[in-house]
Amino acid sequence: MSTVDHLVYMANQIARELASQCPDRPVAATRDHLRQFWDPRMRQAIVAYLDGGGEHLSEIARGAVAMLHETAERAG
Repeated sequence: MSTVDHLVYMANQIARELASQCPDRPVAATRDHLRQFWDPRMRQAIVAYLDGGGEHLSEIARGAVAMLHETAERAG
């Protein structure tokens, strides 16, 4: 399993868990988790994966990574 595959796997696991814990805001909760606990290089890699299509990200993980990307762009 490549590093990116592992990041996708972890993002999907986090999204699945937070969907059950925070059913009213799973995408934002997943984004918050990635922002708080993932190393900047991990976040950059998952954003690059999404930019390349992100076909293996779950719907919640995809939304969270997109939000993470938007936040990073605004921070500049």
